[in-house]
Amino acid sequence: MLELTRRMTPSRTSFTRIAGCYVDKDGDFDGSFNVNFLKLSQKDKAKNLEIAKTIPFSKTNVQLKRYKIDETSREVQGVVQLLNAIKDCGLKNDALMDTLYDIIMENYESREPYGVMIFHDRYDVPVKTSDKERQWESEEVYEYLICALCPLADEYEPDKPLWGFLFPAFTDRSCDWNHINIFHAHSKEEYQSLDRLLGVEEKD
Repeated sequence: MLELTRRMTPSRTSFTRIAGCYVDKDGDFDGSFNVNFLKLSQKDKAKNLEIAKTIPFSKTNVQLKRYKIDETSREVQGVVQLLNAIKDCGLKNDALMDTLYDIIMENYESREPYGVMIFHDRYDVPVKTSDKERQWESEEVYEYLICALCPLADEYEPDKPLWGFLFPAFTDRSCDWNHINIFHAHSKEEYQSLDRLLGVEEKD
C-alpha cells in the first residue's frame, strides 16, 4: 500500500478524476460533482488526496482488510459489474455514478449529512529489477477506484473517511480481481449493510 500512497501528493499524483455526491441528514440526495482531478487547485488537490490516501494508508489487517468477493451472488455480481464499468469509463459516465450513489444511499442510514467520494487512478507498476536499464519499465497498469464515505464537517466539506474501499484489491504489487480492500475507521457494525452489498468474506 505504501507503493500507492507515496504517489498521492499534489506533485506526483496520477489521479484522473474525482466524483462524488452529498447526502443530507434526512438521507436525501443533495447534489453531486464530477471533475478532472488535475484541474483542481493545489489546495483542493491536497485536501482530496488526504481523503483518498486514508483508505490505503490505514492500518493493514486492522482498519483495512482484504476480502474475497462472493461471486455466487447475483446482487454482488451486479455491483461488481457496476464498479468495473465505472472504472473502465474513468468516472466519466454520470448515469453510472448516480446508480452507485443510489445503491450506497439505499444501504446506509446516517443521522448526519455525509459525502461519497470516488477517485480514479491508473498506476504503471514498475518492474522490480537491479538492471538500471529496465527500472522505468512497467510490469502492468493497475487501474483502480477508491471510495470514501465521509461525514460532512461543514457544508459540503468532507471530513476523514469512516468507511471505504479500494477496488480491485492490490495484492503482491498486482491487480487482484478476486478481492477488494475494505476500510473501517472504527466499528464495522454500522457499515455491515454496505459490506454485504459488496458480498465479501474476510480473508484470513
